[in-house]
Amino acid sequence: MEAREEPHDPGYDDWFDEPEPPTQTQSGANRSAFEDVEEVWVLPGDEDSPGPGQHEIVIAGRTLTLTQVAIVGVSLLALLFASLAAAGVFNGGAGPAPPVALPKKPPTPKVQTPTPAVTTPAVQAPAQTLSPGDTGAQVKILQKALAKLGFSPGTPDGDYGPATQVAVERFQVSKGLAEDGVVGPQTLNAIQKALAG
Repeated sequence: MEAREEPHDPGYDDWFDEPEPPTQTQSGANRSAFEDVEEVWVLPGDEDSPGPGQHEIVIAGRTLTLTQVAIVGVSLLALLFASLAAAGVFNGGAGPAPPVALPKKPPTPKVQTPTPAVTTPAVQAPAQTLSPGDTGAQVKILQKALAKLGFSPGTPDGDYGPATQVAVERFQVSKGLAEDGVVGPQTLNAIQKALAG
């Protein structure tokens, strides 16, 4: 039996697998992605020995290049200047800025609300005719009404006595009525009108 020759391996095992992407060592303008190359790209500072113009500095057990040291130095200077600016060192020797005075508003006119006048409750006129010797609430109302009109019979006690009779007579004289001391229909009407006006 004759051995069958396998076709050339294209660089991958199975038709499901994809080829590996080219690496830095495999890239080139005229090369295929899978060609073995001896050349290896190296970034500056990645080699074991520093190149021309590169010096290494060891700080706290770490080896830093001049570029790294410069970055750290610039960062520290930026922090220093930011701190000084926040402290107000760069204000040119001027003190703190003066406070800003806000314009004063004109005073708001005070609106005075009228104070309600203290009014005494309206005095009523008696609801019926009265004569000397009567007693009760209607007599007391008559006595308060006469006092309001300026003909005080004394303390309102609900007793139509001589003082209340004299007050009724004086009221009748002032209104041109018959002076009899009895609160009849005409006198009652006159008291009601006088209290209403």
